[in-house]
Parts: sequence; C-alpha cells; structure tokens
Amino acid sequence: MIDAISMLGPVLTGIEQSALGTAVRMTPQLYPILESLHILGIGLLVGPAVAVDMRLLGLGGRSIPVSTALRHLLPLCYAGFALAGVSGLMMFSGIALAVGQSAAAPWKLGLILLGALNIAVFHRGIHRSVASWDRAPVPPRRARIAGAASALVWTGVIVAGRYLAYV
Repeated sequence: MIDAISMLGPVLTGIEQSALGTAVRMTPQLYPILESLHILGIGLLVGPAVAVDMRLLGLGGRSIPVSTALRHLLPLCYAGFALAGVSGLMMFSGIALAVGQSAAAPWKLGLILLGALNIAVFHRGIHRSVASWDRAPVPPRRARIAGAASALVWTGVIVAGRYLAYV
C-alpha cells in the first residue's frame, strides 16, 4: 500500500515553499492575524447556521418563518464561509506538510464536503416546498434531518480543526 503522505509530500512541500507559504511563515504576526480571521469566519458561519438549524429542528424561533430566518442568516453564513475558507487556505499554505500529516485533516475536509452536500440537498429538496411549511412550529422530517445533520457536521468541522494541531 502506498503511503498518501509520501505521495503528497512533494506537493505539500511545494505549497509551503510558495511565495504565499513563505510569506505566511515569515511575516511577523501574519499567522496569528489569519487565525483570528479564521475564528471570526467560523463564528459568522456556524453561529447563524446553528440558529437556522435550531429553527429547522423546531427547537427555537418557532414564531419566525423559516424563509425569514434563511433570508437574514444565510448571508452571514456565506460571508463566514468565505472568510474562514480564505484565511484557512492561507494558513494551510504556511504549514501544509504538518497539516497533511495530521490524522484530523481528512476528517475536517470530509466534514466540510459533507456540510456542503447537506446544504445542496436541502436547497434542491425540501426547501423547494418551504412555502407549505414555512410557519410550521416544527418543520417536516426532511427539514429536521437537514438541520440536525448541519449542526452535527459543523460542530465536527470545528472539533477536527482543533485536532489538526494535536494529532
């Protein structure tokens, strides 16, 4: 069996040695600034997402129509995802080899992809009929499943991200 790290090692080393990777490592205070922006992005993504998830689960904001919650909170999620993504990629460029060797890396990436898939399935599926259940205190089962999956996945992304530094 071929070791994935030995195959990816040269690519990850190349990323670290790129102009961006070198700048991230060598510019004083840049990495902690990127970490701070990453945490802000995570907050902007996960905070509003969990609020939407709680509404979809029928556990909070029952008097607020789902469409209203989505209209007001999803733009924050998108901004947070963009900020977390850009800052995360920049941080990755500075320590690509270490991140690539972490057992948590495939979990974090896999969970992010699972979160994106859940969003796509929700919007192409049950969300299309939101007009018929928009004001229901407890949304349909498929909406509740999407909300539960979202809350679990984004929590898992945060946990896996923290584990990047330790495993």
